Amino acid sequence: MKKTLKTLAIATASLITTGAMAGVTKNIENPLFIPQAGEFVSKTGVGLMYKRTDHTDALKARNHDGANEFPVWRITEDFGFGITDRLSTYLSLGYTQNDDIDRKGLHRGRLGLNYRIIETLENFVWDMYGEAYLSGVSRMRGSYDVATGFKYDNFSNGRWGAVLGTKVGKRWSRLTTTLFAEYLQTFGNHNNRIDTTSLSAYGFPDEISVDLKSTKEITVGTNAFYQVNDRWSFGGGFRFVEHTDNGVKSIHTEVNSPLASTLVARTHDMNDGWDEYILSAVVANQITDSFQLALVGEYTFDHSHSNSQNGTDVKAEVGVRANVRF
Repeated sequence: MKKTLKTLAIATASLITTGAMAGVTKNIENPLFIPQAGEFVSKTGVGLMYKRTDHTDALKARNHDGANEFPVWRITEDFGFGITDRLSTYLSLGYTQNDDIDRKGLHRGRLGLNYRIIETLENFVWDMYGEAYLSGVSRMRGSYDVATGFKYDNFSNGRWGAVLGTKVGKRWSRLTTTLFAEYLQTFGNHNNRIDTTSLSAYGFPDEISVDLKSTKEITVGTNAFYQVNDRWSFGGGFRFVEHTDNGVKSIHTEVNSPLASTLVARTHDMNDGWDEYILSAVVANQITDSFQLALVGEYTFDHSHSNSQNGTDVKAEVGVRANVRF
């Protein structure tokens, strides 16, 4: 009996350690891809987005409800390095420029570690990852007007944060499926710059910063990916993202105005959150052993709170992505 248990333990350990890595995928677009020890990976994307805004109170106040925004340019860079065959680090950056609303800047910044806890000989995979959320690298910028409320000038919320996520998946001979979930917590601070020149008659300076509340963001999703042959592959995915409301705790800048308390009361709960339901698709061609080109697309359905400026009736993006392993 003891010999049987010992044999079973050794076999189980073998499945979860070295022998389990034999089926690792080399297709960078596969959702279960991770770089191996000493391997660098770069994914560079350029996208073009079309948006038509919805009809929230915030957009109506700015006479921008139902408006078209095109072209919205988006650039992304994902860089990864395999520390070991199971542990990898990565940096994800994204930049958006929307001239129709004069809003531009980093929309994504994450620095993380991914650890492959399990990969069995049957190609069942479980990953855990943790990330530093880098939106605090740049200030949140905007302007405030009594009549129209707040207007964003960039895509940063000015907050640092932390992400904890997990992914499970299964690879068959050609098909891969995954499920994933992550939680983002941001930390409230005053890393922002708000133009208040329109409030100068009320005793405000030209610019203030405010102490913002912490926020949370929850993401869940699934992917499916199919390897047609050595060159061609395609896949699709769905993810849900809940963006909670922002809120102002206090005005950080010293302001001698009776309107200061009114401003805090109006923005204590900004009711500007939104939920996204995102469909994605990719078709990839393996041009060489180390270079891959992919055509990608996304379509987003969303539901916005009354003061959100992020809600859309239409939101669609297409782009190309160049993937390199070296």
